Amino acid sequence: MGTLYFNGTIYTMMREGETVEAVFAEGKDIRDAGSLQDLSEKYGCHIKEKVDLKGAVMFPGFVDSHLHIIGHGEKLIRRNLSHFTSAEEMGSYLKKEAEKEKPGNWLLGDGWNENNFLDRKIFHCHELDELAPNHPMLLSRVCRHASLANSKALALAGITKETENPEGGIIVRDENGEPTGYLLDSASDLVKDVVPPATKEYLFTALTAAVKDLLSMGLTGGHTEDLGYYGGFDKTISVFQNVLNDRSLKFKAHLLVHHSVAGDYQTTSLHKSISPYLEFGAMKIFSDGAFGGRTALLSKPYNDAPDTSGVAIHSPQALKELVKQAREYQMPVAVHTIGDLSLEYTLDAIGAYPPVTKERDRIIHAGLVRPELIERMKQPSLIIDIQPSFVPSDFPWLIERLGMERVPYALAWKTLLSNGLHCAGGSDAPIETANPLEGIYAAVARKKPEETHEGYRPEEKLTPYEAVQLYTAGSAYAINKEEERGKIAPGFEADFTVLDRDILTSEPEDIRQARVVYTIINNSIEYRAAT
Repeated sequence: MGTLYFNGTIYTMMREGETVEAVFAEGKDIRDAGSLQDLSEKYGCHIKEKVDLKGAVMFPGFVDSHLHIIGHGEKLIRRNLSHFTSAEEMGSYLKKEAEKEKPGNWLLGDGWNENNFLDRKIFHCHELDELAPNHPMLLSRVCRHASLANSKALALAGITKETENPEGGIIVRDENGEPTGYLLDSASDLVKDVVPPATKEYLFTALTAAVKDLLSMGLTGGHTEDLGYYGGFDKTISVFQNVLNDRSLKFKAHLLVHHSVAGDYQTTSLHKSISPYLEFGAMKIFSDGAFGGRTALLSKPYNDAPDTSGVAIHSPQALKELVKQAREYQMPVAVHTIGDLSLEYTLDAIGAYPPVTKERDRIIHAGLVRPELIERMKQPSLIIDIQPSFVPSDFPWLIERLGMERVPYALAWKTLLSNGLHCAGGSDAPIETANPLEGIYAAVARKKPEETHEGYRPEEKLTPYEAVQLYTAGSAYAINKEEERGKIAPGFEADFTVLDRDILTSEPEDIRQARVVYTIINNSIEYRAAT
């Protein structure tokens, strides 16, 4: 017995503009799609439930191809610093938060971004000491490739003038060589390692909050990377198993495995597909940092900081060794690469150790490319994992970072698609909002909602169809499920995102105004808008 969905606009995403009148789903799969009359006559005795869409618009389920689900949950339950637009405002908030905490407790926060401040101020550890004199403090930048620590936190981590930079990280220092509290990439780990570990209860709360929030945004699944940060592989995967199952929440999580815990994954008794809602994916590797903190690895120095070209998390040889290890584990790789030199190193490593399975490698971000690197990415075993919301977040200050010569190749989504590269769409939440409608809008408009210009590099705008494809067929292709997910057709999984308006024919500004009516997973309504 199954469910008939009808009386709405139903986009199959098989071809641009293609719609059907009705869909019949049985069990977790789509049995048929076509005219309402045909399906009613053909499956009449098998129809147990009818869902009247009442004019709403149905798409294949939207899937975020790159986020950190537990991190998104932490943003919901912890101190969120992303909305502050001045250092004074942020400082005042931190001072009040410190006064609420018991002396000695850690003061943790996420999401600050100096590019949102008029003066681009980055706090010094002594300034943080004044705000929280009785607490160790660690504040993660929005990109999560930089952190701020006060003196108590530095002392607990043993960071002094004599401490050497760790591999893949920088301890920023003043003119006397003293640490300023500004820690780039792996230098942040020196402090993170002394923060009390998260409890299972905390992780359960964060993951549950995240999944409920993602369902309300119309997301039926996400490709997430969390397993290397919260006290070990076994601890974190057990939380996922407790939250995502038939007994409680349904949400399809595809789990990337950070290289630091890939050995644990290899020795686990868990199978690649744990359940209908949990499966393991590629080995995740960080090759460089981010544009915001000038840690993305560039082939030429930063335009606004000629003394640096960024940070290589791993040397070219070490990166190759990690890819080699993934191949020995029979795993594809998913490599975070934002700068063009990082991309070059990554392609070199993949070229040295090609895939050994049919699963696809992925380049995560591809923030800055060069024409010759685009040519090297044209291979069927590779997918580019892009984050459209980076455009309104990073422009216009990205022009200062890169200079006019390189900007045409920065966040150049249309260029990638026009060159035949397969792309999937994600958010990198909690760094950006996980709302796929915001990502679709960013891909189409390439500007902040309040701005009135034609978009940052408007020639790189995507059509609404191309943008929606990123979160449907693109996300499915990234994990070799293009014949199972991402389209509405017989045999595909019955995952649907239902909106109150047609974002394929709407004006760009209307895309953000769309509201989720239903989020449906395996033919089960997991989110229903309040009436």
